[in-house]
Amino acid sequence: MYKSKKPYHYGTGRRKSSVARVHLFPGGTGSITINGRDIEEYFGLETLKLIVRQPLVTTSTIGKVDIVATVTGGGVTGQAGAIRHGISRALLLMNEEFRPALKAAGFLTRDPRMKERKKYGLHAARRAPQFSKR
Repeated sequence: MYKSKKPYHYGTGRRKSSVARVHLFPGGTGSITINGRDIEEYFGLETLKLIVRQPLVTTSTIGKVDIVATVTGGGVTGQAGAIRHGISRALLLMNEEFRPALKAAGFLTRDPRMKERKKYGLHAARRAPQFSKR
């Protein structure tokens, strides 16, 4: 796991089946590192990078903090959402005055939507087999 001598704030973010552990370092240059890689290298789509940076833009702390995140599970969209959730929680620990802005934007709420389980007799959760006429 990541160890640092510099003081940091920690936040855990979750989305679908993704879990992100976010370390936020105040007084940084604005670099975002995800699983040891830069955000530009990790996420290909510009929308995913935008999702990750949303809490920083909302609280106008972009360029003032460094972020080191470790994310596991799920797909790229779920991972981006989990990192956003973790950054929002870490920002709260840094400054409690950010709560109204983050709450209004909906970044502090854990999105409860999950994949529905497969049922017996069906192909998927609700997808039934197709029967042709004889």
